[in-house]
Amino acid sequence: MFGPDSISWRISRESVLLLGGGRALILQVAHPGVAAGVADHSNYREDPWGRVYRSVEVTLRIAFGDPETSRRAADGLREVHARVRGADDRGRPYSALDPALLMWVHATLFDTALVIYDRYVSPLSEDEKAQAWEQFVLMGEMYGIPRDRQPADYEEFRSYWEHMLDAGLR
Repeated sequence: MFGPDSISWRISRESVLLLGGGRALILQVAHPGVAAGVADHSNYREDPWGRVYRSVEVTLRIAFGDPETSRRAADGLREVHARVRGADDRGRPYSALDPALLMWVHATLFDTALVIYDRYVSPLSEDEKAQAWEQFVLMGEMYGIPRDRQPADYEEFRSYWEHMLDAGLR
């Protein structure tokens, strides 16, 4: 989507980001709607590494594929998500196409990438993080999150993140 000289490629191409997979997944399922979708529609208990592999594979095709590969991967992801719906443990309906749930999953991937990159590769400046967020917004659109349902800039992302950690999770 952005090319090898972009900040998103610089961050996302680091294989060390795989170390953050557990962090991202735990944060994702701390959201009751995401947790219900994973519990009801995933074989993560029987094949946790297979689920991680499939998630990483589609994310890499969206991020690093040529435009056609990226579009097909995003279309396939939305097709799979269209079947993921139900009710959480409190009876509230969920859908994997809900922009709020997609946004939370997207946020966990972005924040985890920054944390791991900062710790194991090189600290990023606030300007670099802001540039990365601008590019991740476009990736969010590929996942099915309308632009107006995503934080407008990195500062707004940080506010969203802190709010979710304080009030949106269990």
